[in-house]
Amino acid sequence: MDKPTRSDKYNLNYIMIKSLYFGLTVNIIGPGALLFVCYYLDINRQWSNPMVGYDNANILFILIAVLSLINFGWALWKKSMLQKTLMVQSEETLEEDLRDSLAIHLKPIFIVIALVAVYGVGYYFLTGRFREAAFFEIISFVVFQFVRPRFGFIKKLIESQLTLLKTKNTA
Repeated sequence: MDKPTRSDKYNLNYIMIKSLYFGLTVNIIGPGALLFVCYYLDINRQWSNPMVGYDNANILFILIAVLSLINFGWALWKKSMLQKTLMVQSEETLEEDLRDSLAIHLKPIFIVIALVAVYGVGYYFLTGRFREAAFFEIISFVVFQFVRPRFGFIKKLIESQLTLLKTKNTA
């Protein structure tokens, strides 16, 4: 059995649900709908006249892949910085403060990850290549799985917030 921690007395679901629902909407439902539109157009051959030639499509793919890696790196870095940022006012209001602050801090991270899926849709409309567009959508989904809040992350975040709050109050 695990040793009890200071974070055990807080409702972890309450803290993370607001940001998790936003992330699911922006990173799963939205890109899924966009991918469905691309799939529909691809199946019905509605988009068979690409604007970018074959050679340029490969270069565009590489450029979007590099841009996507930059987005993913920024998102992972930004999430890791949450441990060092004081987001609560007091221990009594920790749940509410952390829920609201977490939602505010994670929104731009989720949007940047979802941008990769939008890059994939743009790539499809420019080149007519569905597989590569689906690749960007799937990679965006996978990175969202790394960034989304989990119970272990919330427990560590509570511990770091309590420590930061204690150092703030003693200073």
